[in-house]
Amino acid sequence: MIVQRDQEVTFREATADDLPRIVRLLADDPLGATRETLADVIPDAYLAAFAAIQKDPNNVLVVAEVGGALAGTLQLTFIPSLTYTGGERAQIEGVRVAAEQRGHGVGQALITWAIDQARARGCRVVQLTTDRQRPDAIRFYQKIGFRPSHMGMKYHLT
Repeated sequence: MIVQRDQEVTFREATADDLPRIVRLLADDPLGATRETLADVIPDAYLAAFAAIQKDPNNVLVVAEVGGALAGTLQLTFIPSLTYTGGERAQIEGVRVAAEQRGHGVGQALITWAIDQARARGCRVVQLTTDRQRPDAIRFYQKIGFRPSHMGMKYHLT
């Protein structure tokens, strides 16, 4: 845990009640705004995805709180693999920090939490992707020790 403006950053598994705020966090940037759906009622697709994550022992959706307020989120997925001599890997996805908390250690606390979870589980590698259009995020991940090692590619099915 770290102290943030005299308040501790705490972590817990997300609940369905967190979904509206999580979706708002995911949509709170130029890229997210084009792919997320903000509505008064959470669309069923988010509810189904949340239920699938919650049921899967290899997935966790976590929220970070500061002073009882949701300050950030990420999804951590554990992937069995034949590479690294059958070593499991951890994939970090959907990292978002509330705008008012950016630059105050919440993002680093989230990533440190995820790395600690992966290490405790015996993972051999922690990986993540970030869009090239997010240079601040790229600098942030490199500053805390992530290195570009592969070229990521996507094939959108929409």
